[in-house]
Amino acid sequence: MLEINHLSVNFNSTRILNDITFQARKGEILGIIGPNGAGKSTLLRAINGLLPLTHGTICLDEKSLGAISPLELSKLIASVPQVAQLPAGYSVQDVVLMGRTPYLNWFGQTTLEDEEFACSAMQQTQTTEYTDRMINQLSAGEQQRVLLARALTQSTPVILMDEPTAHLDLHFQIELLELIHQLVSSQQLIALLVMHDLNLASRYAHRILLLNHGCNESFGPLSKVLQPGVLSRVFQLPIKVERGNKTYRIFPA
Repeated sequence: MLEINHLSVNFNSTRILNDITFQARKGEILGIIGPNGAGKSTLLRAINGLLPLTHGTICLDEKSLGAISPLELSKLIASVPQVAQLPAGYSVQDVVLMGRTPYLNWFGQTTLEDEEFACSAMQQTQTTEYTDRMINQLSAGEQQRVLLARALTQSTPVILMDEPTAHLDLHFQIELLELIHQLVSSQQLIALLVMHDLNLASRYAHRILLLNHGCNESFGPLSKVLQPGVLSRVFQLPIKVERGNKTYRIFPA
């Protein structure tokens, strides 16, 4: 289990995240939602060790992540950035093999084992056919699957994803989220997904963390967090929530 306890982050003496507490379980997608500026991306950066904590702890299976080196942390947490942040000039195979960076020897050489990890990840994400193509020759949806393959190649129990469906059309959004859901379940991963689309979050997340002004507004099962009053107050417009048997429909009232 990933446990975040009373996490706070300051930047230039300004409190950006304040007293955030939640847990994420193995085999679970935790959706992180909230308005722009709520602190969603900042939270992922803090968990990934890119921002120092002002207060609080981050633990994985009761082990404090604040006490380990960046190298060891990279063997526990992988990050899937937005496609817009992807540099050009690399082949798909090169990008996927970057996931093995924490395990390389002093000379930075990949081994047969590293290549097997990459091959397996590409098979799981259906990106094998792109192996020798340049990453900038792929569509946004294809590139996002390659980035997911890189994260799987990193072989970590935790994966952080910052708006993985940004810049994707509806077909690729559903395709990617279905794949993530399948991999999280089959490999018992812990996945934290920052999402702007509340309907997609309600469809694929097992539980939801709702942030507002850097604070934990609500956390728990969908039935607790996806309340019209709560969402209307946080997003500052009237929101209606229709609940079906296993689905939610969320829209402006």
